[in-house]
Amino acid sequence: MDKELKQVPSNCIKVVLFGPESTGKTTLSRHLARYYNSVWVKEYAREYLQNVWNNERRTCQSKDLLPIARGQIKLENELSQKTNSVLICDTDLLETKVYSEAYYSGVCDPLLEKYALKNTYHLYFLTYIDVPWEADDLRDKPNERERMFKAFEEALQKYDRPYVVLKGNKKERLTKAVFHIDQLLKRQV
Repeated sequence: MDKELKQVPSNCIKVVLFGPESTGKTTLSRHLARYYNSVWVKEYAREYLQNVWNNERRTCQSKDLLPIARGQIKLENELSQKTNSVLICDTDLLETKVYSEAYYSGVCDPLLEKYALKNTYHLYFLTYIDVPWEADDLRDKPNERERMFKAFEEALQKYDRPYVVLKGNKKERLTKAVFHIDQLLKRQV
């Protein structure tokens, strides 16, 4: 069971879009993948939880987090073998850990926590809350974006993860992200 949450070795630079819901992570992930002619790892939780909502009319429960984590890493591991340049990850297990603690009284499954801390990425892009909220079936905390932003930033700081805060419109965010990814690519050569 442990191996289902472990990253496989790869030759690419891995960056993660990280932050509260409805802050532009998926949009920017797609744009970055297109810009670098690479692949992006979608957020598995969205598909999984939309299925749960459609079939059971319920929201996420703590029992859903390990299946979500397994699905996320499975996608990431498969796609990390399809690029030698940059892999754009719409989320990671550390984000799942932050949500687990925020939604479930500070609790995170020990196995999820282990790999949230063990798996590594070259850079995190922490998306700020300066974009309009967009409601959907899965988003449920429009009034807690500031609190969640702080929780995400505190996690990056606590676990000493390299990160850059992205603010502004889509173009400004893309420009700043490209600058930082280009710096990583230059160091890789």
